[in-house]
Amino acid sequence: MAMTHLPAPKEVKDLLGGLLDKPIALKPGPPFAVSPLYPASIATFVDDSLVVRAVVAFDLPLSAFLGSALALVPPAQAQAAIEEAKLAPAMSEALHEVFNVVGSLFNVGDSPHLRLYQATPAGEPLAADARSRTQILGRREDLVVEITGYGTGRIAIVLC
Repeated sequence: MAMTHLPAPKEVKDLLGGLLDKPIALKPGPPFAVSPLYPASIATFVDDSLVVRAVVAFDLPLSAFLGSALALVPPAQAQAAIEEAKLAPAMSEALHEVFNVVGSLFNVGDSPHLRLYQATPAGEPLAADARSRTQILGRREDLVVEITGYGTGRIAIVLC
């Protein structure tokens, strides 16, 4: 079976920058542990057999900034969502679209075709296995993302 493609930082930067039409800065970051004390939005991606092949986690700040930037919500409202540890409905809806587009990063060459299966915004209850999948070490990419005009957060792309 072919291996799932692990997107390079440049692929992530180009995708997010193009989606948001804003300058994006990326740098490597340490893995982060999703927990009640460090909430995150998590998306699960499956292959055609519904086998989970990847998860993507955006920490709470990045979730708020991505959702706000795409929905054209002012940065002040993103900051308020971070302080409340819950995304506004417009942010959550836009973030779901970001996750859907992020799925395209996995679909290159002869890698298995993945699609978004489930996305849970920060502040909502997580599926039982979603948090634990973000803890997998090995084939993963952990990045610090800065969205010009909004702020900085973290992303974890984890292959299962």
